[in-house]
Amino acid sequence: MSRLFSTSSALGATASKMASNFRKVTHCIFDMDGLLLDTEILYTELTQSVADPYGKTYTWDVKQSIMGLQREAAAVAIIEALDLPLTPEEYIEITTKKINEIMPNCSLMPGAARLVRHLHQNNIPIAVATSSSAESYEVKTRKHLELFDLFHHKVTGSSDPEVKQGKPAPDIFLIAASRFPTKPNPEECLVFEDAPNGVTAGRAAGMQVVMVPDPHIEEEQRKHATLVLNSLEEFQPELFGLPAFK
Repeated sequence: MSRLFSTSSALGATASKMASNFRKVTHCIFDMDGLLLDTEILYTELTQSVADPYGKTYTWDVKQSIMGLQREAAAVAIIEALDLPLTPEEYIEITTKKINEIMPNCSLMPGAARLVRHLHQNNIPIAVATSSSAESYEVKTRKHLELFDLFHHKVTGSSDPEVKQGKPAPDIFLIAASRFPTKPNPEECLVFEDAPNGVTAGRAAGMQVVMVPDPHIEEEQRKHATLVLNSLEEFQPELFGLPAFK
């Protein structure tokens, strides 16, 4: 399957020509943080506030490596990378308090509401597959319940007992697919992700992946995505056999 990196000229090409690069799909699975919700800046500020008392700096290289990981794995990775004198349990306790303080006010990412509503209105089954815990999910989506209620189901990787391995393992996307009533095959599902670990997980699950990366993510970390966009606003559903925007 060839990969296409979006440019203004590519977006101006005819949909029929571009669609030849992709398989038709029937179901869509969305990551949440950094893809639907604008939480990544908040997470950076939160993590740096934990590191500050120890004179450590939460660099982009560290952040990029842990994006998409489940809560426990991310805690271990950050503690090791920054050499923090904390146990994973202590780190999670501190950050959970901070998440409860700052995340309820997070905003939607550009194009997220339009795309989710469009798919729902056209009876395309949609689900959320996030590495967040169920508790964290509830906090982050508090302002956007109307939109998130449109999803058929949500898989919260850090809480769900069926998700044995977090991203970049494919578990979370395979489980998300299995919980649709029609139980689609992986190749019938389209994943939306922002993080390299999530892209790897989606492709490992046998699914096509639309990536909307942070601008700082290097080209090398984007190459496994099926399609790379600057924003969900650029997505053309008809490329994957889905109903086009009117």
